[in-house]
Amino acid sequence: MVAKSKPNEISITRVYDAPLKMVWEAWTDPAQVAQWWGPRGFTLTTHGKDLRPGGFWHYTMHGPDGTDYPNWTVYHEVEEYRKLVYDHGGYEDRPPMFRVTALFSEVDGKTTLEMTMALPTAEEAAATRKFIKAAGGNATWDRLAEYLKGQKGGHCFVINRSLPFPVAKVFEMWSQPEHFAKWLPPAGFMMDIRRAEIREGGNGFFRMSNDAGFSLYCRFDYEVVESPRRIVYVQQFCDEQENPGRHPGLPTFPAALRTTVTFVEEEEDTTRLTVTSEPVGETTSEELAAFQGERSGMTLGWTGSFDKLEEVMSQAS
Repeated sequence: MVAKSKPNEISITRVYDAPLKMVWEAWTDPAQVAQWWGPRGFTLTTHGKDLRPGGFWHYTMHGPDGTDYPNWTVYHEVEEYRKLVYDHGGYEDRPPMFRVTALFSEVDGKTTLEMTMALPTAEEAAATRKFIKAAGGNATWDRLAEYLKGQKGGHCFVINRSLPFPVAKVFEMWSQPEHFAKWLPPAGFMMDIRRAEIREGGNGFFRMSNDAGFSLYCRFDYEVVESPRRIVYVQQFCDEQENPGRHPGLPTFPAALRTTVTFVEEEEDTTRLTVTSEPVGETTSEELAAFQGERSGMTLGWTGSFDKLEEVMSQAS
């Protein structure tokens, strides 16, 4: 369990399935940083970088609406493959928003990133937390996971959410159909459970529909149900008779995805939920392009589902 943050701090912990050197270079090489830094839909231009104590990183983030966000980062500590300390968000016309301490460590070929953003007051930390969530800034660390997977020749979609509930309760909302039918469908959709055997080797058959007459059928084949830590299932698009098919609105999207859901205790009664989806089996270049092109849409869909999950759990508590 991660120690409880100070009121003026925002803490983030992520574990990446990549060696330390790969993660460090993804953070510190401007060409690689440009592939993942920022919310989904943003791009980045580095104007200069001097990675050393007293050095700087001058860059501009370009929003999907064309707005530019110039930034000037100043490094205070640089310990290769271990630690970065820097001021973030400052520029000529404004002071830094907060000081970041990023710690990197490797165990069994996986790298843990422990990052703390320290702000002057608890009120500023709360406001910044809300701003980051509203701007989609947490997707930055999901995009890093996707980029690292790509560096290893794979393809995935990743999304995280921190929920103010115990791990066992969050797992229950995923493993009992009467619960997940209330929150899993995207906004505007309802879920009809045709069959639900949520156990290793079990499967489920579901229909999602909206008031406009759109219907989507899916089969879930459960490979791992490890209470209260992990659920792994393969999602296959189907027709009404459960015959394998395609997404009715996205005919070039991969026909099947393997989704891994992990539940980790961050702080007391707080759960870090991570969803990772990957295409299953032989996948064409057109299908991979469609999968990658839908990451923003998948983020929007899962974010809506997580919002409903948090609402349902809040009402029940």
